[in-house]
Amino acid sequence: MNSIAKTTTRSKKTRRLDPVQVMRADQYEALDVETKVECIRALIPLGLMHVQALLEAEVCTLAGARYARKAPHFPGRRHGSNPGSVRLAGQQVPLRIPRVRQADGEEEIPLATLPVFREQGFLDDVLLKRVLYGISCRNYEVAAAAVPGAMGLSSSTVSRAFTQASAKQLQALQDRDLSKLDLVAIFLDGKTFADMTMVVAMGIGLTGKKHILGFVETGTENEPVLTAFLQSLSDRGGEVSQGLLVIIDGGKGLRAAVRQAWGASALVQRCQWHKRENVVRYLPKGEQAHWRTRLQRAYRQPTYEQARKALARLQQDLERRNHSAARSLAEGMEETLTLHRLGVFPLLGESFKTTNCLESINAMVEERCAKVDRWVNSSQRQCWLAAALRDIEPRLRRVKGYRHLPKLRVALQRDLNIKGTTASKVA
Repeated sequence: MNSIAKTTTRSKKTRRLDPVQVMRADQYEALDVETKVECIRALIPLGLMHVQALLEAEVCTLAGARYARKAPHFPGRRHGSNPGSVRLAGQQVPLRIPRVRQADGEEEIPLATLPVFREQGFLDDVLLKRVLYGISCRNYEVAAAAVPGAMGLSSSTVSRAFTQASAKQLQALQDRDLSKLDLVAIFLDGKTFADMTMVVAMGIGLTGKKHILGFVETGTENEPVLTAFLQSLSDRGGEVSQGLLVIIDGGKGLRAAVRQAWGASALVQRCQWHKRENVVRYLPKGEQAHWRTRLQRAYRQPTYEQARKALARLQQDLERRNHSAARSLAEGMEETLTLHRLGVFPLLGESFKTTNCLESINAMVEERCAKVDRWVNSSQRQCWLAAALRDIEPRLRRVKGYRHLPKLRVALQRDLNIKGTTASKVA
């Protein structure tokens, strides 16, 4: 069967013009600053043209067409124009604003269209994304020079605007309602900002969608702070009574906090990658590749019995080679096999056996925060992190194997002895 492109007769116009190339948002984000500025330079004149057209259309409805005879049914009359400005592409652009007065008086009639083009919210959103994507506050005015006469774009102005916009993102993240997410798993991992650690929580809904739940700032991963943070997720509607799988890197503070906050409603899957690296670091560098391969082979076993037997054999061999490495393997080993014990490792192991899902997000946060030379205070750290996470979240894909998540919930409820509605439907 021939394709449409082959069977369709081409007109003169299609022969003359190439197909329209539409740039996706992710393609635009990948452009360098100079290319982005060229895009702005090309689009701003079109934007100004349409703004002027909309303002003129409203004036015509109030006062009639320019140079037309006065009609009695118009409520206003034209009264020249004033210098003003509108916001386009994150910039305050000068523009002559038409004026209209009442037909039988001197009172000004405000244009309803004008406030829409002066809304600060849109400017904040555009500015926020540009700073996040690599235009520094100091260089923002240079980037804005694509429009001659653009106003209000000094380094201090951009810095204040970014602070205000990112503070809104932080507030939105902190106040987010979690009651409708239907969470089946939560990833917890820390990211370092200067001398402080930000522990980020990312939830996985039953449909496989990833949700940024929030974060907490702490000097170390200590139990009281993390327990309060996890309890705050429950207070905002994060439901754990149907059973929850919590994936962590193995930190003792995080493990204790999960136990304290969610108790018998959650099972912990410790990151197999972290466990493997913690074990091999006790061994000479020349031997690490060998033991790393053996650990990977053991964890790849499809059933709990097979994986547990392979790890037990490996632990015995390590006892003869390095007692410290053997003790490291034994510590928390059962929790590295939670997916195996639940019987869902072949279905969901790729997504949930490590904290990679969240660590990849932390890497994207690092890209957006790379321009910051110095972390000054807590507010700066939290606002930047919130802005980056909120920007990243819509781009996240569902976890691999998401169609099997109902089976994970059934397994969790069976293991935790929880009676749930999902179990009866899927089983």
